[in-house]
Amino acid sequence: MKFRLSTLLCMIFALFLVSAFPLAAGGKKKKAEPRAMLEKMEAVPCGAKQRGLAGLGTIWASVGVTHVNSDEKLCPQYLLRTDEMEYHIRPTDSKHPVVLPVGQEVVFKIKKDRMFVKVPEGDNKTRTYRVVAMNPTTPDTSAQETSGRSSEKP
Repeated sequence: MKFRLSTLLCMIFALFLVSAFPLAAGGKKKKAEPRAMLEKMEAVPCGAKQRGLAGLGTIWASVGVTHVNSDEKLCPQYLLRTDEMEYHIRPTDSKHPVVLPVGQEVVFKIKKDRMFVKVPEGDNKTRTYRVVAMNPTTPDTSAQETSGRSSEKP
């Protein structure tokens, strides 16, 4: 009987330890990454490509050769919309920009003026973009109310 009682106590203690271990191992949960919707893409001018003899300047101008071919360079600019903000972003790799799927949800992270974007349903690679503009999605209603009250005279 004494053997059974000590075995039973050991089993209860072991069960207690096993049930307490997963609770302690849970620890910190990873923060949910912010998500946004890729609303649209547009081609915007971001510089000019120049070909010709413009760099040689005065030497060629004295001879009469001043022909320069210049084409306007277009870069993709995306509109990312969250619940609170709209972000206008351009790829940092301007020579080989990757076209993102418009209308899909993306995961992003912002550090300074850079945005790191990842398309979970796509190739799941993180790409770097430059934030060109930020606008609030909905105008602040409390700011409008206070400005309306200050203009009224009692």
